[in-house]
Amino acid sequence: MLKPYLYRNLQEAGCDEAGRGCLAGPVVAAAVILPKKYRNPLINDSKKLSSKTRALLKDEITSVALAWNVAFVDNNEIDRTNIMRAAIKAMHLALDGLSQKPEFILVDGNVFYPYRNIKHETVVHGDSLFMSIASASILAKVFRDEYMMKIHEEFPVYGWNRNKGYATSYHRNAILKYGISPYHRKSFNLFERQLKIDF
Repeated sequence: MLKPYLYRNLQEAGCDEAGRGCLAGPVVAAAVILPKKYRNPLINDSKKLSSKTRALLKDEITSVALAWNVAFVDNNEIDRTNIMRAAIKAMHLALDGLSQKPEFILVDGNVFYPYRNIKHETVVHGDSLFMSIASASILAKVFRDEYMMKIHEEFPVYGWNRNKGYATSYHRNAILKYGISPYHRKSFNLFERQLKIDF
């Protein structure tokens, strides 16, 4: 089971994002404050869970959390700034929307910009170590996947219902065949280019 908290005496918010490495769609972040006594052995890094388990845990987390919020930063802002700034902005927006103010922030990864005057700690692979970060990773992933399923109906040729905007060969081939959509990140390397040497 993951660790329930870092500091017993502080109200901690766990933060994580989903979609940072995608070619299309937004980056989505979540912030979650769990009760100190809450335990759930199923909660883990969202990438280690099936979509069915993630959906069940989303309902569980949103019902038991003391506070939670999810925030989106779209592909246009990702292009204007960069993906790291956009991901951190999404985390800040998620924190902004919490119904309770955290006293400490646990963040997955190794980069974070200070949020107001609240102390934070970045934790590499934090979504595999702390329950609050893992919970945030689950919410970010589920909400983003639901969004990608929705815009798939608008642009079905890219297969976002399956690849969720990630750089699969199907997705890249569809970009080569049909061009890009308004949801694609123009600052990313959208095309798979192979150099061939002729003898």
